[in-house]
Amino acid sequence: MCEIHWYVLFGAFVLDFIVGDPRWLPHPVVGMGAAISWFEPRFRRWVSNPFFSGFLFALFLIISTWALSFGLVCLAVFIHPLLGIGVQVLLLFYCFSATSLVDAAREVACPLEAHDIGTARKKVAMIVGRDTRDLDEAAVTRATVETVAENFVDGFLSPLVFALLFGVPGAMAYKMVNTLDSMVGYKNETYLLFGRASARIDDLANFIPARLSVLVIGLAAFLLSAQRGLSALKTGIAQGRRHKSPNAGYPEACFAGALGIRMGGPNVYHGKLVDKPYIGGKFPDPDITGIDRACELMLLATLLATLAGCGVSLLFV
Repeated sequence: MCEIHWYVLFGAFVLDFIVGDPRWLPHPVVGMGAAISWFEPRFRRWVSNPFFSGFLFALFLIISTWALSFGLVCLAVFIHPLLGIGVQVLLLFYCFSATSLVDAAREVACPLEAHDIGTARKKVAMIVGRDTRDLDEAAVTRATVETVAENFVDGFLSPLVFALLFGVPGAMAYKMVNTLDSMVGYKNETYLLFGRASARIDDLANFIPARLSVLVIGLAAFLLSAQRGLSALKTGIAQGRRHKSPNAGYPEACFAGALGIRMGGPNVYHGKLVDKPYIGGKFPDPDITGIDRACELMLLATLLATLAGCGVSLLFV
C-alpha cells in the first residue's frame, strides 16, 4: 500500500484534467477542514501549552489521515484488486487540483478581459490572502499568476512526490498537512504558537518539491521556447530565495523568468503593508494574457511531472 503503480498516477492525472473539481462531488478536503475545526478547541483544552498542543494536534490529524487512507485502500484491495486500483485513482485525484486552479484563474481573467476590475478584485480575493480592494489590473494579474505558480507545487507536484514515496496514503497525509497550514498556519495572535508546528511541517513537506519545480517548470518552458526555458531556470535558481516563504519563491521565480514578468513586491495583508522584494524585477508587470500563459505553462508542467512520475514508478515498482 506504500507503493504506487504508473497507471494509478496517470489515471488520477487524466481524471483531474477531465473532471476538475465539480461542486457536486464530495471532497475529502472538506472533511479535513471539518476535522481541523472540531479538534482544534479540544486540543487547546487538553494541553495548556499552545505550541505543544498545536504540535500534537497536527501530528494526530496527519497520522489519522494516513491511517484512514491506508485502511480504505487495504479494504478495497481485499474486496477486489480492481476496486483497489479505482479507490487509489480516486483518492489521488482528490489530491490534485491543477484543473480547478486553471478554472479559478480564468474566473479572474474573464472580468479583466471585460474591463470589470471590481469583479476581478472579488474573484482574486477568493484565491489570495492579500487585500484586493485597491489592486489595479496589473496587480490583480500578478496576484493570479503568483497563485498559479505557487499552487503548482502545493496542488500537484507535492502530492505527486508523496504518492511516489509513500503511496496514495502518503499523498492524502500531505493534503492534510497543506490543509492544516491553510487553516491554522498564520502568524497572528490566535495561531502564532498553536499553528507554528503546522506551518513548519508544511514548509518541510514542500521543501524538496519546490526545488524540483525549478527543473519541471524550466523543462516545460523550454518545450514552449528554448529562450523561455533558459530564462526560467536562470531566474528560478538566482531568485528563488527572494521570498518570505522558504518554498514559494522557487516556482514563482521560474514562472517570472518563463513568462518575462515580475512578481512579488509590496502588498497589503490585513490592513498592513508588507514590503516584499520583487521576483524577476527586471521584467515588466504582466498584462492580462499573463494569466492564460501561466495556466498553459502550469498544465504542461503537470503533464511532464506525471510522465516523469510514471517512469519512476515503472523503474521501482
